[in-house]
Amino acid sequence: MATLRSPRWLNVLRATCGNFLEMFDFFLFGLYAPYIARTFFPAASLTASLLLTFAAFGAGFLMRPLGAVILGAYVDSIGRRKGLTVTLGIMALGTLMIALVPGYSRIGLLAPLLVLVGRLLQGFSAGVELGGVSVYLAEMAPPRHRGFFVAWQSASQQLAIVFGAGLGFWLNRLMPVDGIAHGGWRVPFLVGCLLVPFLFYIRRSLDETPDFLARRHPALPEILRTLVRYWPLVLAGMMLVCMTTVFFYMITVYTPTYGETVLKLSATDSLIVTCCVGASNFIWLPLMGALSDRVGRRPLLIACAAMALVLAYPLERWLVDSPSFSRMLMVELLLSVIYAGYNGALVVTLTEVMPKDLRTTGFSLAYSLATAIFGGFTPAVSTWLITATGDNASPGLWLTVAAAIAGGAVFLLRDRITSTARLE
Repeated sequence: MATLRSPRWLNVLRATCGNFLEMFDFFLFGLYAPYIARTFFPAASLTASLLLTFAAFGAGFLMRPLGAVILGAYVDSIGRRKGLTVTLGIMALGTLMIALVPGYSRIGLLAPLLVLVGRLLQGFSAGVELGGVSVYLAEMAPPRHRGFFVAWQSASQQLAIVFGAGLGFWLNRLMPVDGIAHGGWRVPFLVGCLLVPFLFYIRRSLDETPDFLARRHPALPEILRTLVRYWPLVLAGMMLVCMTTVFFYMITVYTPTYGETVLKLSATDSLIVTCCVGASNFIWLPLMGALSDRVGRRPLLIACAAMALVLAYPLERWLVDSPSFSRMLMVELLLSVIYAGYNGALVVTLTEVMPKDLRTTGFSLAYSLATAIFGGFTPAVSTWLITATGDNASPGLWLTVAAAIAGGAVFLLRDRITSTARLE
């Protein structure tokens, strides 16, 4: 059997670099949502502008299922290395558009339309980026340590959160608020564009996995027929992913906006909290992935879903009753541990329950559907819930719903998860 030419740690770095760019840009969109709202989606009120902005943010997630099927089948057919290089290129193009498009005041309706196109390109690429990387890591990892290796996919995204929050913090220190509002917010997006050539160089040298090289590679029509046959498994996988996507976008992308516009904390406080959450996730994710290797995937999934079901709303309620930096930090870090515990077991589980000929496509479609229906619209749903109910803690209800759905999925897949000790 073929072997990897490079050390495993180097291939982990090469594979996850695209995840970094994806999440860096997605996080920036949430971080600078108020400024993006005023630049591209002016409306009668800030709330209306934010709803339009988060709707555009969420629209990118609607493209993920399409990207999962088309690009996922391409990756399953042509190879992990070539496919992941293509996804990085599409992602880079979408990022460049958002960074350079003039504002509404200069080109009118063309501005929000071009931003929307950029988000759709990013969503199309992201539809398979996460799945392709997770499957790659699962296939190149030692079987007894697969959870630990696959967890680095999510951990790489946390570095992007920390880097983005840190960049935003220094931008706030160096520029006045008016300067950031009038174009300074574009600087971090341009930094992301400058990283693209370096990330391309890293990913082009990625080794193909021995598992992929050792087996037959089905063509697109065969992959699609297999996908139709296994649609109940894909739907159950979507339910399984629901909690991790909602939690992630709540505690990272939505946190800066929530801290500023709802809790009335300073931008600096919100950025520090977000940076701490990213660092916490980065530490806990590999540890929880390794724990799932020791105790099994199912016990960890059940425990974290139960904790989320019981604690999500009470934690949010405690925070909004007396908003402060210390309370926000405590709540977000507790939610971070729950998220990392669930995600550390979830991602590797999804690679293990999918059939080998459908591994990237099935994983990507399940994850993309969950993100498109639940996770990606978390900022918009949270904003709407607060407006509709008048309860600033209502985003906690959205977390509770996601945890209930995830718990149901663990029950539906109990036999398949329990019996999985290898890649299908």
